[in-house]
Amino acid sequence: MAPAMRHFTSANLLSQLQLAGRRSYATSRPSLIVNRARWTPRPTFRQIALRQSIRRASSQAPNPKKRFSVLRWTWRLTYLTTLAGLGWVGYGIWIMRNPEDQPEPDPSKKTLVILGTGWGAVSLLKKLDTENYNVVVVSPRNYFLFTPLLPSCTTGTIEHRSIMEPIRNFLRHKKAAVKFYEAEATKIDYEKRIVYINDESEIKGDISSTEVPFDMLVVGVGAENATFGIPGVREHGLFLKEVGDAQRIRTRIMDCCETATFKDQDPEEIKRLLHMVVVGGGPTGVEFAGELQDFFNSDLKKWIPDITENFQVTLVEALPNVLPMFSKQLIDYTEKTFKEETITIRTKTMVKNVTDKYIEAESTGPDGKKILERIPYGLLVWATGNALRPVVKDLMMQIPAQKDSRRGLAVNEYLVVKGTENVWAVGDCAVANYAPTAQVAAQEGAFLARLFNQMAKTNEIEKQLAHLSEAQEKAPNKEARDQVFTDIKDLQKRLRRVKRMGPFEYSHQGSLAYIGSEKAVADISWLSGNFATGGTLTYFFWRSAYLSMCFSTRNRILVGLDWIKSKIFGRDVSRE
Repeated sequence: MAPAMRHFTSANLLSQLQLAGRRSYATSRPSLIVNRARWTPRPTFRQIALRQSIRRASSQAPNPKKRFSVLRWTWRLTYLTTLAGLGWVGYGIWIMRNPEDQPEPDPSKKTLVILGTGWGAVSLLKKLDTENYNVVVVSPRNYFLFTPLLPSCTTGTIEHRSIMEPIRNFLRHKKAAVKFYEAEATKIDYEKRIVYINDESEIKGDISSTEVPFDMLVVGVGAENATFGIPGVREHGLFLKEVGDAQRIRTRIMDCCETATFKDQDPEEIKRLLHMVVVGGGPTGVEFAGELQDFFNSDLKKWIPDITENFQVTLVEALPNVLPMFSKQLIDYTEKTFKEETITIRTKTMVKNVTDKYIEAESTGPDGKKILERIPYGLLVWATGNALRPVVKDLMMQIPAQKDSRRGLAVNEYLVVKGTENVWAVGDCAVANYAPTAQVAAQEGAFLARLFNQMAKTNEIEKQLAHLSEAQEKAPNKEARDQVFTDIKDLQKRLRRVKRMGPFEYSHQGSLAYIGSEKAVADISWLSGNFATGGTLTYFFWRSAYLSMCFSTRNRILVGLDWIKSKIFGRDVSRE
């Protein structure tokens, strides 16, 4: 084909076809006169070439209708997916807000008393079939607290109510009604099968203490903050275990900042007030130190510029490094990130005494000698270890098999408290050869729920077997006896399947920790090994993981909105 033909448009090609047709008609006119009705002019080589060029040009040209059709269907799919998601969330909220009527518990069934509303107890209650037992819950707080995000509440990144789920909200959705008493369990009498409870609220009625009998008992009261007998810790330090702790820390931070800017304040006193000391290099201490430094970098120094030169965060840890449960790679990454954020890490440093203005700490010098120094502080947050609650200590003293246990209630592979038959323990108050973490407690609670559900099925099948045994004896003929015997064999097979439940086995899903500057570290179990990672992408994974682990849709929405709010408007620097 001639080069000039490559530049033909569709119109030019059509005109060429018409011209070629007229020429062909002129050359074949005599035959047309002879037989006009039957004559059909044959296309010439030029016509065929032009038609092929038109087809190629049409196939290569973009089809705007097809392109807009794809965009239109993509938009429709996105629109419908969004509507379906909103509908699903709305339906879930409606169900949550409108619980169905519950039948009252059957007094003829066994009474299961659960102490606490922490990770272990709530995980048990979520999966427990309450129709099988007369369930009673006793706890001094009527909510579940998502503790991994508690450090974010101290700086206003997240509002504390966003990580609280009222215990009655989900108890009201159980198959059978559950009795809840907001009270402190003061004593467990194992011999009499009684729990003594006391109303610790400010407003009390005519009865402030009473007894709760039990057939089965689950102890999930958690643990207290361990001070290791160091004088002055409880009087001058702040802990980070409950909502009230986070609120007190928040108030103390702002008090220190505002007092440091008071007129004619001494320079040394300003340095002391703006020195924030965190004792404990575990996930709680590390995350709080990171959140506190973020609060200063993003908000405090912007709105209170006078404190910029003296604000300092120090992390004190008695072990050789922070985050001992993480891999060496992530420990090094965390320490490097803290150094970039100007957070001071003091490892191999043990606190010996605490006063209202300084701590006395013992460290090892380069020459190996012990050095005792004073570290002034304005805020002291104590985030180290757990200690037994009095009610747990008292129960351990009643059971001879617990005399050698020091860290909590020793349990067997089915979480039964050793030396008992009908008492189980979960969470920080139990010793099951696993780290006292929320992940362990949640898995223990879920295991007990399965165990109790299977125990109820077992009892039901055994009752049916006893009834069939009597029916077999009273059967009028051989055919009836054979039919009853067949039913007995079927029930026995079912009973063996139900009883086939192995002991508790913890499955580690990984460890997460926020380290500040929108960075996090993660040590995740992956296939047959661990996957260690850290950085900004891990931070987004940390957020998505914690968001998915929140108790309810309500909590997820509130936490997500809090993150958006603090990102757009910043954290609030008011005192309360």
